[in-house]
Amino acid sequence: MVQQVSALNDQRDADPVEDLINAVAASTAGWLERCVTETALVRSGRCDDDLVVRAAAMATGVSPVLVAEITELLRTDVDEQRHNPLMLYRAAVVHPTRLLLDAQVPAAVRDEFLERVFAEDRYGLSPATWADVDERLREPGLRWGAWKAAVVLHRRRAEGRR
Repeated sequence: MVQQVSALNDQRDADPVEDLINAVAASTAGWLERCVTETALVRSGRCDDDLVVRAAAMATGVSPVLVAEITELLRTDVDEQRHNPLMLYRAAVVHPTRLLLDAQVPAAVRDEFLERVFAEDRYGLSPATWADVDERLREPGLRWGAWKAAVVLHRRRAEGRR
């Protein structure tokens, strides 16, 4: 029982923003690379060495920019945030998509809704959840979302709006 209480206290003391930033930093380059390599294997049955090298180079170049954008968003006051971090991941799929198109990997068959909403995402790479980017993001992403919702709710109650 003491260990359970201690674990809960540790979780409460953790900073959900910084925890998510750390998880994003640890997983983003790998996700970008996997978008290319796994999609090429699934869609064409192959992923040659040149494409692997190009995917790694793309991930090395794009990841720091994407992590910086997500970090800036997460450190912005919750009332000033106009979108969410997954939207930044969705926008970033243009980079692996370019490589896949250049490698002539066949595009995914997508339903009408996805084609309309994510027109540029020809391979269905846009993540719907944190775990779609990386399983390591699931827990910190959920904690951050719950923390953000609690902050907003607390502020609205303090303003007499809820």
